[in-house]
Amino acid sequence: MNENTIPKRYTITSALPYANGPLHIGHIAGAYLPADTYVRYLRLRGREVVYICGSDEHGAAITLRAKKEETSPQAIVDKYHNQIKEAFVQFGFTFDIYHRTSAPLHHETAQWFFRQLNDKGEFVVQTSEQYYDEEYDQFLADRYITGECPNCHNPNAYGDQCEKCGTALSPLELINPLSTLSGKAPILRETKHWYLPLDKYQPWLEEWLLEGKKGKWKKNVYGQCKSWLEAGLLPRSMTRDLDWGVPVPLEDAEGKVLYVWLDAPIGYISATKEWARQHGKDWEIYWKKQENPEDDSRLIHFVGKDNIVFHCIIFPSILHAEGSFILPDNVPANEFLNLEGDKLSTSRNWAVWLHEYLEDFPGKQDVLRYVLLSIGPESKDSEFTWKDFQERNNSELANILGNLVNRLKLLHKYYGGLVPVANGLADDAEAQLVLKQIKVHKDNIAENLENFRFRDALMEYMNIARLGNKYLTDEEPWKKWKTDPEHVGRTLYTATQVVAALGILGKIFLPDAAEKILDFFFLDSKSLSWDDLQKDELVSSGSPTKQPEMLFPKIEDDIIQQQLDKLEANKKAKEGVEVSESKVAPAKEAITFDDFMKLDLRNGVILEAATVPKADKLLQFKVDTGLDVRTIVSGVAEHFKPEDLLGKQVTLVANLAPRKIRGVVSQGMILFAEDADGKLHLVNPEYDVMKGSVVK
Repeated sequence: MNENTIPKRYTITSALPYANGPLHIGHIAGAYLPADTYVRYLRLRGREVVYICGSDEHGAAITLRAKKEETSPQAIVDKYHNQIKEAFVQFGFTFDIYHRTSAPLHHETAQWFFRQLNDKGEFVVQTSEQYYDEEYDQFLADRYITGECPNCHNPNAYGDQCEKCGTALSPLELINPLSTLSGKAPILRETKHWYLPLDKYQPWLEEWLLEGKKGKWKKNVYGQCKSWLEAGLLPRSMTRDLDWGVPVPLEDAEGKVLYVWLDAPIGYISATKEWARQHGKDWEIYWKKQENPEDDSRLIHFVGKDNIVFHCIIFPSILHAEGSFILPDNVPANEFLNLEGDKLSTSRNWAVWLHEYLEDFPGKQDVLRYVLLSIGPESKDSEFTWKDFQERNNSELANILGNLVNRLKLLHKYYGGLVPVANGLADDAEAQLVLKQIKVHKDNIAENLENFRFRDALMEYMNIARLGNKYLTDEEPWKKWKTDPEHVGRTLYTATQVVAALGILGKIFLPDAAEKILDFFFLDSKSLSWDDLQKDELVSSGSPTKQPEMLFPKIEDDIIQQQLDKLEANKKAKEGVEVSESKVAPAKEAITFDDFMKLDLRNGVILEAATVPKADKLLQFKVDTGLDVRTIVSGVAEHFKPEDLLGKQVTLVANLAPRKIRGVVSQGMILFAEDADGKLHLVNPEYDVMKGSVVK
C-alpha cells in the first residue's frame, strides 16, 4: 500500500486485556484510550473502520488467579470479562465488538491456524527439559515461574517477561527460578512441544521490520524490536502443558494447549469473524490480502510497552508463515504510566481502578480522558497524580474550554438566545483571523493524529478554546454593546463558530462535552463530520441556542484528598496482609493523650437511612446525637441495607469537621469495626444509653 494513499479500510485492535482482574488507568493510557481516540477521528473523517477488542481468557495468569481465589478458571474469566466489558461501556469506548477467547468460534479459529502451520511443516517438534513442580505434580507454564531477570536483575521477573524492564524471557533464562505454586525451586523434566522457528524468519523480519519500518514506527517500538533482532531470535514453544486453554488439535498432543501468545492475537481475527457474522459482512477483507494491494485493510495494533515484541515479531511471524493474512502497518505502543511517584502495581493495590473511578466520579469520563491523553506515555514513562488531575480539570477544562462555552450566555443577554447577524464580517480582520485559525488548528490536529501524537493533537484542540477566549477578551463585547452593537454581533457570531468547531472536534477527544456543546446549538452530533469544518459557517445567523450549562465543575480539595487517602489505605492494607499472618491491620503511629482528648466521641441513634444517588458505596444517615440531629455519610452500602440500621445506637465522632461527599455535607463519622473477612460491624453500646452520652 502506498503510504500517501488513504487506505480503503482500517482494522484497529486494542490489546486483549487478561480477564484475571480489573482495569486500571495504566491499561487505559497504554492500549485503549489512544486507540479509541484514533478510531473516533477516523469515523469523523468518514473512513471505514472496524475496532476490535475482547477478553484474553487463557494462559497461566487466569489459572493463578483461580487458585488464589479457590475457584475455577471459568468462574474467573466470567467474573472479570463482565466487569471489564461493563467498565469499557460506561467509559464510552467505541469497540465494534468486545469478544472473548473462550468462545467456541475463537477455539475453532485458533486451532485452524495451528493446523495450517503444522500442515505446512512450519513447526519444529522437540522434546526438551522444562520446569516441573514436584509438589504439585505438574509442568510449570511461564507465569508459574519467577526469578531474577538476567537483564535488569529485577528479583520478581516472570518466566515469559520482566515487567520492570519489558524484556521478553524464557523460563530457563531466569536466575534462581521458583515455582509460584509451591514456592520451591522447580526441577527440569522432559516434555514434547511444537516450536515456531523464529530464527528461520529472522532474515524476513529484518527486511520487513528493520528496513521497512525505520522512520515510520515510533522510536521506542522500533528500538525494542531492533534490540531483539540484533540479539538473535530463537525458536519459541507454541504449546503448553496446561489444562486450561485452547486444546492442541493433534492426536499426539493430549493434555496440551496453545501458547497464549499464539492463541490471544488470533482473538482479533475471531472477534472480527463474529462481528462480520452479526452484521452480514465479509471478515476476510479486514484481514486477508486482496488481489490489488491497494485494497488491503490497514492493520494497526494499539498495545502497551510490555506487548511490543508479541505484536511486532511473534504475531507477524505467525501471519507471515500462514501466508494469506495482512501484516500490521503500525504498532504505536505506549510506555508505562506511573502513579504518585511509584510504579502502578496490581499486587500492591497501588492503582486507580477504572470501575472505581466511574463510581467515584460519575459523569466525569471526559476529565479522565483529557488527563490521560495530556500525560500519555507516548515515548517515555509518564506519571499520574491526583493533584495534577485536579489542576487540569480546574485550570484547563473549566477555566479555558468551559469558560468559553459559558461566555455564550451573552447570546441570551443581548439577542434572546439567537445567533446574531454578522454585518461587515468580511471586513473584520480580527474575526477573519479567528475563523482562519480554526482551520489551521484542525489541520494540525489531523497531522498529529495521523502520526499518533495524541498529546499534541489535544493541545491543538485546546488552542482553539484559548483562541476563542482571547478573542472575546480582546473584543470586549460586554463593553461595546451600547456603543457598537454591530461589532458585538460580529464578535458573538464569530465566537459561536469557534464553539461549534470545538463541539465537532470534541467528538474525538471529549465525547460527552461535545454532545452538550452541539446540543446547545440544537445540532445533531451524528450528522456532523470532518468535512463540515471546511464550511465558513457552522451555525447560521438567527439560529436558536440553549442556555449553556457548566461543562466541567471545579473539583474540590477534599475530593482529591479522599483519593489520596484511599490509595494509602489500600497500600497499607495490602502490606498488612502480606506481613502479618493474623490479617489484623498494622498499628498506626502513636498519638499523645492530649490528641486523644480532642476527640468528642458520643452515643447517638440513627433516625433515617437512605442510599446516596449515583454512589453505590455510600449511605446517608440522620443521626440524633443528643446535641442535635445531623447528616452523616458513610461508605458502608456494601455491608448494610438502609432499613437494617434504622433505630440503631451508634458511636460517632461528633467534632469532626464537616466535609462535602458527593454533594452531601457530612457532619461527623459513625464508627464501624472491620473483621478479618472485611465485614463491617457497628460499634455500639451493649445496653441502651442516653443519646449524647460521652464515650470515655
